[in-house]
Amino acid sequence: MKLLAILVLGFTLFVAACEDPAANKAKATVNEPSVTNKPADSAQAPATSAPAAKGEALLINPGNSKVEFTGSKVTGKHDGGFKQFSGAIDLVNNKVDESSVYVDIDATSVFTDADKLTEHLKSGDFFEVEKFPRASFRSTKIEADTTKGAGKYLVTGDLTLHGVTKSISFPAEIKIGADDVSVSSEFAINRKDFGIVYAGKADDLIRDDVVIRLDLKTPRKK
Repeated sequence: MKLLAILVLGFTLFVAACEDPAANKAKATVNEPSVTNKPADSAQAPATSAPAAKGEALLINPGNSKVEFTGSKVTGKHDGGFKQFSGAIDLVNNKVDESSVYVDIDATSVFTDADKLTEHLKSGDFFEVEKFPRASFRSTKIEADTTKGAGKYLVTGDLTLHGVTKSISFPAEIKIGADDVSVSSEFAINRKDFGIVYAGKADDLIRDDVVIRLDLKTPRKK
């Protein structure tokens, strides 16, 4: 009985370590980028140079927002994010569906919960930051998702990562308050859609789906 208990415990821990963090997350849909946002040289330029504000420009920075991710492999997972990024929410007529958002990310500022992994992510196996030092996102459409309830939206925009630009759509919760505007989202993207194809070790393969977490809370000017 004691041996059986040890085996059951060991199996339970093994299964827990192998759980895919992206399994129960919404999957972003991926398409070709919008013509207007597609850079002339997508290998070098981000899709999101700062657009001219049409309304109230609310600045995004590491002091009020987070851009994070979780990747996983057969034996476990790692959390990470980016320390340096900038952008803005262009709040138009106090309406979410008339507004837009852009974020420009310093890919060299990537961090994870393991120093060795952080350095590996900067290499040619992953982000290849010497060649592609910036990533970016610029929304092209924000629509209310009435099936999910108040404050729920579907955000569509051009994401440039690892020199590849794609249009992605993902769910988000967006709230407009008197003091700030908040955006919260958690979804999965397939890294291979952006040319990040490193498989990992034969006995410890890296999963394709990566969870993205966005937590923006931009103060409004008074």
